[in-house]
Amino acid sequence: MLEDNEIIDLYWARSQRAISETDIKYRNRCLSIAKKILNDTSDSEECLNDTYLTAWNRMPSERPDFLNAFLFRIIKNHCMNRLRYLTGAKRKADAVLSIDELEECISGRSDTEGEFDENELVKALNEFVESLDSGKRFIFMRRYWYLDSQAQIAEKCSVTEANVKTILARLRKNLRSFLDERGFNA
Repeated sequence: MLEDNEIIDLYWARSQRAISETDIKYRNRCLSIAKKILNDTSDSEECLNDTYLTAWNRMPSERPDFLNAFLFRIIKNHCMNRLRYLTGAKRKADAVLSIDELEECISGRSDTEGEFDENELVKALNEFVESLDSGKRFIFMRRYWYLDSQAQIAEKCSVTEANVKTILARLRKNLRSFLDERGFNA
């Protein structure tokens, strides 16, 4: 199995072997993410194929430091778009709700001047997460990265669902303040 930097080199060389090597190394983890969001094998496979195409198209302009994070972000975006399409106006799926919760923390801006650098936002989010104690970090990551439901998190942490809900609300409030201080919601 090739190392990530070797796979990235294949993408940059525009070798079709890059896709097969990516599939060998990351297929199971990408499908796991997709199935958790979509709860459907065929939709998950479709998003996986879309992920490979997106990675192929984006790789010449980007050279990711971490191939796994690059792929996981792409597949999550494809899955969330697919889930939004499938659920339409209902939008009751827990995965959509968890992403919508985080969107409250960052005010959307459509003007070019007001748009912020995604890399700076990622750095700020990482800094925020690293500042949390291990229990809160676990809850935050389970909800917003792994897209666990509040009930699943409560079970894993041996606390009530209401407790998880309260902790998440406080974390979002703290995140919004944290981002406000850094000028992301100005």
